[in-house]
Amino acid sequence: MDKINKQIIHILQKNARISMKELAEKVHMAAPSVIERVRKLEESGFIEGYSTTVSLKKMNREITAMVLFKSKDCHGLYKFCKEHPDVLECYRVAGEVSYIAKIATHSVEDLEKFIDASMAFGTPSTNLILSSSKKETIEYHEVNE
Repeated sequence: MDKINKQIIHILQKNARISMKELAEKVHMAAPSVIERVRKLEESGFIEGYSTTVSLKKMNREITAMVLFKSKDCHGLYKFCKEHPDVLECYRVAGEVSYIAKIATHSVEDLEKFIDASMAFGTPSTNLILSSSKKETIEYHEVNE
């Protein structure tokens, strides 16, 4: 991965809707060359896709939590989390807990229902998310825009 590809990824992480012309200007290259680089980054798996970030608040899902599980039924918990509409992310982890699920619910009552239902698969421990200070991106500190 060369410096220009790192710059392209960095810029796309900040704004995936940027035009190829504007992206080319930012990395000081011709648009066809940048289009080809982006295509190669996609094909090689460096860029896995593009997404839209939706406001949980606007979607009336203001209660967010990380629920840690000491699971006695990993396969059942995996299926439960995969199918539950409030689960945003779910990770199998090593350590004292076996799974961590990030959930977003409409109310404390919905959170309680989730916790109650999940107890069939192990022991949950819930941590409410008060705020977030960093979004998921890879930072390339040597990149200058």
